[in-house]
Amino acid sequence: MGYETELKLFIDGAWRQGEGDMSPVINPASGDTIAELHLASTANIDEALAAAGRAWPAWRALDVEKRGAILHKAASLLRERAESIGRLLTQEQGKPLAEAIGEVTGAAGMFDYFAEEAKRSGGRVLVRPTGQRSIVIPQPVGPTATFTPWNFPIYLLAKKVAAALAAGCTVISKPPEETPGCTGALARALDDAGIPKGVFQLVHGVPDAVSRQLIGSPIIRKISFTGSTAVGKHLMKLAADGMKRITMELGGHAPVLVFDDCDLDKTLDMLVPQKFRNAGQVCVSPTRFFVQEGIYDAFAKGFAERTRGITVGNGLDADTRMGPLANGRRLPAITELVDDAKAKGARVLAGGEPGKGGFFFQPTVLADVPDDAQAMNVEPFGPVALMRPFASEDEALQQANRLPYGLAAFVFTENGRRANRIGDAIESGMVGINTFAISVADAPFGGIKESGFGSEGGAEGLASYQVTKAIHQA
Repeated sequence: MGYETELKLFIDGAWRQGEGDMSPVINPASGDTIAELHLASTANIDEALAAAGRAWPAWRALDVEKRGAILHKAASLLRERAESIGRLLTQEQGKPLAEAIGEVTGAAGMFDYFAEEAKRSGGRVLVRPTGQRSIVIPQPVGPTATFTPWNFPIYLLAKKVAAALAAGCTVISKPPEETPGCTGALARALDDAGIPKGVFQLVHGVPDAVSRQLIGSPIIRKISFTGSTAVGKHLMKLAADGMKRITMELGGHAPVLVFDDCDLDKTLDMLVPQKFRNAGQVCVSPTRFFVQEGIYDAFAKGFAERTRGITVGNGLDADTRMGPLANGRRLPAITELVDDAKAKGARVLAGGEPGKGGFFFQPTVLADVPDDAQAMNVEPFGPVALMRPFASEDEALQQANRLPYGLAAFVFTENGRRANRIGDAIESGMVGINTFAISVADAPFGGIKESGFGSEGGAEGLASYQVTKAIHQA
């Protein structure tokens, strides 16, 4: 089955061609251009802004049950179409088809969750003298602009859009230009579910131009961004001029602390597939592996053996376990990090080189990586595992907390007291202890330090699209 879909913008309830420049859509498994996307013009963005402003009063006033019914319907449609949408995602982004289908069903789960969570969003009544009332209520913040990346184009879009719509906000989303087919399919599910005109809109365009126009508009009251720390800081500066509310889910460099009391084989069987999921292009991907000295050699050997057994190829092939990098920009970036680490003394236990054709890079394991290697300080965002030994718990914590990032961290130990200590002491917005299940609909997802602030998912994610109002009556 080939790449078959219409690539259009969704503005004010209508599907239309963008009036801006053309942008190629490239299959990363082959490097071939498979489609052309018409980007939005300034006039297209202005039309979307006006529609979002017009639609907001009616959407915020709509009964929460009726808003939820639309979101549930969109979730049902996403599940029905999961395989076809997943094929679009694999052809645009590269990940194996099973991962792509799982991403679509995960996005459906987000719509279902927030359709119900909005019904539980209440305020409180304050204690006052007889005859007086003071209440605190949440209200939708207003028209929202969302910006999402190419690594999980469906899931990350759904995480923002579902919460914002459930809260009663209208939304203009700018997903990545690399993956317009699959994100357009999410917009079509909302359209087919009966979303009113102007309530949800999807536009593609030159990122800097679109972000400046959306954030600079007085219509937009909230910005939610997932992407790099550098771009996040830039958008924060733009938002400051209008005192816009912002949620920033930025980069990470997840440490993994592996203690000698863990079940080594079980731990390795969990770690290796997780490291190379989506070719390592995951903001919470386990990357810096700090392993207690007594098991370090066995850990490194077992990790490398499992890594060499990973089948790399086109994500549409049934036996593929890791696809290509999502775009050509990642190949030289990963190559530079690996070469720098080798030059500074790291040992290559597996991979270490670009693959053949497309945007492939071998699953790579580097041992004894020194602190001054670039890869230990800059998020690789690719299929590279970095490891080194530690002697004490204090040393492991110092290494984990050394960087200015704090999105996710992972710990493997069977010692309950140690798990409690590490969970408290590690500087990270999310900690997985003997698990990687940290991105779930009912839990907050977000970081600290230069990994951003604010939460997505859970009640906290809904609250990020709300403002608080206190009403006092005497």
